[in-house]
Amino acid sequence: MITPEFWSIPARTLSPAELAQKSTVLKERLAEIVKRFSDVRFATSLAAEDMVVTDAIQKAKANIKLFTLATGRLHQETVDMVKTTEDHYGVTIEKVYPQENDVQAFIDQYGMNGFYDGEEPKKACCGARKIKPLNAALQGADAWITGQRREQSTTRTELNLEELDDARGIAKFNPLFDWSEADIWAYIKQENVPIHPLHLKGYPSIGCEPCTRQVKQGEDIRAGRWWWLQSDSKECGLHVNQ
Repeated sequence: MITPEFWSIPARTLSPAELAQKSTVLKERLAEIVKRFSDVRFATSLAAEDMVVTDAIQKAKANIKLFTLATGRLHQETVDMVKTTEDHYGVTIEKVYPQENDVQAFIDQYGMNGFYDGEEPKKACCGARKIKPLNAALQGADAWITGQRREQSTTRTELNLEELDDARGIAKFNPLFDWSEADIWAYIKQENVPIHPLHLKGYPSIGCEPCTRQVKQGEDIRAGRWWWLQSDSKECGLHVNQ
């Protein structure tokens, strides 16, 4: 039996000058955001893109609050990565949990792992464990930041730096929108950014444990997210205006 080769971290392809320019632009974008808005928050998953944004926030000394969605179904490596990041940067990352009654309502209707049954139960689980907690985490904010990139999937090809989050009535920024996967990993290597352990095991994109798997070489980098669904269903709803 042939063991499949899984995705691995790309080799660095940027020159130091190119990387320095990208880093400068990223910090300028963050500085401009905090100049325009008084309460800016960043939702981090602790995966590579979000670690780049976290690193830039700290080095730019940008007044941006960090939080993570503690869904209750995360890999232990992700839970541990929160403390690793806090210790490395000397910051506090707020952990936002789902409401027990919302989770129980999902389980009562679909079962603990009912999200495997199709798009609707998947949306319902993400709604209880991620979207409602995100809404709570952004209460009072006037802007928020993501680590999304255009290159990540077919659903993000039109991504812009700034957009209006109609669902929440606030500004939303994607400061890495024009970065490539190679750019991300070049920055991580150059700046000695902590790496999520699952990236070293063939996971380019990391979400909840039952909904994330390793990706084979040559597959789309988000192929391991909700792999039982179609390619246009690779979003949990966090980044879909409702």
